[in-house]
Amino acid sequence: MNKFEVEEELKNVLYPNLNKDIVSLRTIKDIKVDGNSVTIEITITNESVFATIEEQIQQTLGISFDNVDVRFVASQQKKSINYGSTATPNNRAPYARHIIAVTSGKGGVGKSTVSVNLAVALAQMGYRVGLLDADVYGPNTPRMLQVQDEKLRWGDNNKIIPSENFGVKIMSVGLTTPKSDTPLVWRSSVAVSALIQFLEDVDWGELDFFVIDMPPGTGDIQLTMAQELPLAAGVIVTTPQMISVDDVSRAIMMFKDIGVNIGGLVENMSYFIAPDTGKEYAIFGEGGGEETAKKYDIPLLGKIPLMMDIREGSDNGMPPVALGSNEIKKYYKNIAEHLLIQLGLL
Repeated sequence: MNKFEVEEELKNVLYPNLNKDIVSLRTIKDIKVDGNSVTIEITITNESVFATIEEQIQQTLGISFDNVDVRFVASQQKKSINYGSTATPNNRAPYARHIIAVTSGKGGVGKSTVSVNLAVALAQMGYRVGLLDADVYGPNTPRMLQVQDEKLRWGDNNKIIPSENFGVKIMSVGLTTPKSDTPLVWRSSVAVSALIQFLEDVDWGELDFFVIDMPPGTGDIQLTMAQELPLAAGVIVTTPQMISVDDVSRAIMMFKDIGVNIGGLVENMSYFIAPDTGKEYAIFGEGGGEETAKKYDIPLLGKIPLMMDIREGSDNGMPPVALGSNEIKKYYKNIAEHLLIQLGLL
């Protein structure tokens, strides 16, 4: 069997979770045939799927060769080399009119919940909306939008087809893993490369709003998104407690330092409403969001209470802004409207 015949056989090897073979995906770097031995070099960005591909190749070629050696070669993606700067960012999403980055100083403050409901609220207003889950180590948006069981699909134009629900197009690393509990043990450079691929290789279509759910903190991904996209506004999410406010202050200053317009601050879990009496309790303290907004001279877009219905809706893939009570819907709709006012669109 020669090199070309080996390549034909490798067309039977499918990349995990994709309905495409490893040859058409151009993952084959080299094929070397030496008598009854063959060496295959493959280059992929997601090293976690290598073992699965290796097993398929060995089963496919083991019939014809006594020794099948499969080698992993780290992918060097040219697309992620020429970065822009925060002063003059690239535009890797020319299909989007307005790009909104939702971030927080720390995890656990409800940033993804705000991202999802903001995106759905904008879609309900008639806008074309895309949502990119850039929180690669904690991708929660697929569950919140009831697409967690979907996997990547490729269109005829060789671009990834985003999932879609509640009028929002969705892409997340959570849709690429073999299992829901598969950890993404990636260095930041690999995570950044994956996100750039989601910007450029997904068939987003024309979008009025592109909402990006950032990871918490002030790291590589936040900086790269500011370098690679002309962000229309940043939305900062915090809770009232001082620990959260301390961290969110750093996120605010990061956006200010790199010249990103801050559309406003959202205070999540602002207070708890007792379901039996309707009385409000400031479980996480009070006034943190308002004081922070005044301190840094940014708008307070709204306050969202701590409610079981919001938590249950998010866990069950039923966004509160779409399927919650009228009382709950108004919290997110008001935030969306106030953001549009800040952008000069209302």
